[in-house]
Amino acid sequence: MKSISKLAIDGGTPVRASMLPYGRQSIDAADEQAVLAALRSDFITTGPYVARFENAFAEKVGARFAVAVSSGTAALHAAAFAAGIGAGMEAIVPAMTFAASANCVVYQGGRVVFADVREDNLNIDIDSITNGLTEKTRAIIAVDFAGHPAVTPQIVSLARSRNLVLIEDASHSLGAALDGKRVGSLADMTTFSFHPVKHITTGEGGMITTDDPELAARLRRFRNHGITTTHADREKSGSWFYEQIDLGYNYRLTDIQCALGLSQLAKLDGWLARRRAIARRYDAAFARLRGLRVLSVLPGADSAWHLYVIRLRDLDRGRAFRALRAENIGVNVHYIPVPWHPYYQQLGYTKGQWPVSERAYEEAISLPMFATMTDDDVSDVIAAVEKVLEA
Repeated sequence: MKSISKLAIDGGTPVRASMLPYGRQSIDAADEQAVLAALRSDFITTGPYVARFENAFAEKVGARFAVAVSSGTAALHAAAFAAGIGAGMEAIVPAMTFAASANCVVYQGGRVVFADVREDNLNIDIDSITNGLTEKTRAIIAVDFAGHPAVTPQIVSLARSRNLVLIEDASHSLGAALDGKRVGSLADMTTFSFHPVKHITTGEGGMITTDDPELAARLRRFRNHGITTTHADREKSGSWFYEQIDLGYNYRLTDIQCALGLSQLAKLDGWLARRRAIARRYDAAFARLRGLRVLSVLPGADSAWHLYVIRLRDLDRGRAFRALRAENIGVNVHYIPVPWHPYYQQLGYTKGQWPVSERAYEEAISLPMFATMTDDDVSDVIAAVEKVLEA
């Protein structure tokens, strides 16, 4: 590696003149026109765009049904409800994830059993799942960390053998596949997020996919207060009558948001191709750097590359993080292990039980990764990482 100038954190000149975020949305004129058309229609909340978005999304991921909700967290909560998780029941969740993956179990009165993750791609480890199973286990929630599919055939087989509901948290992995099967069709239920840093956005929003009509019906009721019919259903039938049969929530996604989602979904394939091209450039550049390793992509897997995570060995991650930010590279960290959070500590979880997750957290930095990054942006990230590692 050639000698590079003094770090910006030590008074040197930054690699970039302005901050490059780790992720961001892309909104174009077609998106704006789609939203405007919805605003000018008869419906701005639940209307025809919801069903259109759901149908297009289900087709895209290879599922029979898709149910749109107000956020990725709402999607997880709805899936936990539809899975029948309740008081006295347990669900297995990886320790290395965002808090919502575990919170959805607690919302339902269940207990989270945290599993450790694999060393190679930081997805949930099947041996750790097996060790966590009890008579109370109701579900497994497998999280597609960084966009790498987590629901392997072995995990599917384990869930089937124990009559467990398998939920895939695919907030990171829209467009990913494993052995030719698309994420969204691998588990009993799959949840997605449309937050602005995700592959497509509706501002806030989420989706659950399933092939089971009964689960789909439960999900649709849950997002609508547990009520059997929607306003549109009653208008169509000329009836005012409805019944609440479940304790649900108002987790509906609006027509405005679904119009944006439809427009965004049309651009997904191109955006995925760009993310994968960026990942290839990062892979090639970082393969020659000592003290750094990247996540593995398993044979047969096609990652959606929501995140590009590097792990720093024998280096001060905190100083490296601050140094990269000083170079105007908007790095982030994913994630603090969920059982480390004060709320979960109060529930009785203690540190030191998930060694791979805990070590990965101490080493991990997420680099900028979004589809509208330019080639110069990617070069800046690579140059900054090289500069910081040399220092």
